[in-house]
Amino acid sequence: MRTLGSTSLQVFPLCLGGNVFGWTADEAASFEVLDAYAAAGGNFVDTADAYSSWVAGHSGGESETIIGRWMGSRKNRSRIIVATKVGLHPSFKGLSGKNVRAAAEASLKRLGTEVIDLYYAHRDDESAPIEETLRAFDALVKEGKVRHVAASNYTAPRLAEALSIAKGKGLSPYVALQPHYNLMDRGEYERDLAPLCAKEKIACLPYYSLAKGFLTGKYRQGKKVESARASAASSYLNERGLRVLGALDAIAAEKGTTVSAVALSWLAARPSVTSVLASARTREQLEEILPMATLVLSSEEHERLSRASAA
Repeated sequence: MRTLGSTSLQVFPLCLGGNVFGWTADEAASFEVLDAYAAAGGNFVDTADAYSSWVAGHSGGESETIIGRWMGSRKNRSRIIVATKVGLHPSFKGLSGKNVRAAAEASLKRLGTEVIDLYYAHRDDESAPIEETLRAFDALVKEGKVRHVAASNYTAPRLAEALSIAKGKGLSPYVALQPHYNLMDRGEYERDLAPLCAKEKIACLPYYSLAKGFLTGKYRQGKKVESARASAASSYLNERGLRVLGALDAIAAEKGTTVSAVALSWLAARPSVTSVLASARTREQLEEILPMATLVLSSEEHERLSRASAA
């Protein structure tokens, strides 16, 4: 387990992404994945109230509902760290104080819990004053409905401003950041956000840790993959991407592990990274990523991957 930033939360190095629950994984499949994750020692599940509102016939909250039913049926709420988000649900768009409050109450109900362990602003909302958003978050913390608050998809300047306002006004600060960061997408985080996270002791919890599936190694030249993310993942299949896959293949073979585990282990060792997000719609997919929790790469192996992925 790793300590999440300045909090007392102890989290598994692999955070299970819940975006697939209710989308490409139905409730039975989701329960199977969640059961296997918990059995392996996992305790950190990430979702959002907007999942999976993009699916025809869905309204958002489907993932939260499945996770809530799972925790209720397994009676394991006290052992699971639950993270969810506000701001992109069709009925609760934006980060106004009123919206944050209403969205949180709806998420608590769907999750079947009295408290959200980590509550994210899903995406920065420049139409809402930062102080207004922070005051709404702070009220939820003081009421015991949220333990800690965090930011997702924030730029370094906006995150720094939010941290400064929280400190100056005595409000609950963002303790974690969820950025788009992986072996193939390194620029913004490493250039702008990593120094800020290190300075402010902000826990980094990257999403798209496997580059939309590309870093699983299943996307190769001339190979067709049936997946909802196939077109997005295939966009990485260029000279640089092939170089990265070559390095991953070699290290995975040397270590006797999976390509996915190697890619995630590299990410988990980056500055300020506490836990990495990855989702699995089947137990078999979960078994591909779980080894990262105990995999240790040498400094030379880290360097090989860093060189291969350099822009």
